[in-house]
Amino acid sequence: MAEALDLPVRERADIAAELLASLRAPEDASDHDVERLWADEIRRRVERVESGESATVPWDDVRAEAERRLAQR
Repeated sequence: MAEALDLPVRERADIAAELLASLRAPEDASDHDVERLWADEIRRRVERVESGESATVPWDDVRAEAERRLAQR
């Protein structure tokens, strides 16, 4: 948690969005509602990447960082 709280605000917002999205839909939400919400979220994320608001990281860099962190455990 402390590590997450040290992240820049945009990265913390992305994590918060992921956590909220992982929660189960309300019992009264239909499959159509859930699909629409996911489509809206995907659209929002694509727009952020295309506008440059969200930075991307090359896969090789992500993998190398993950391997580095795993090796430290």
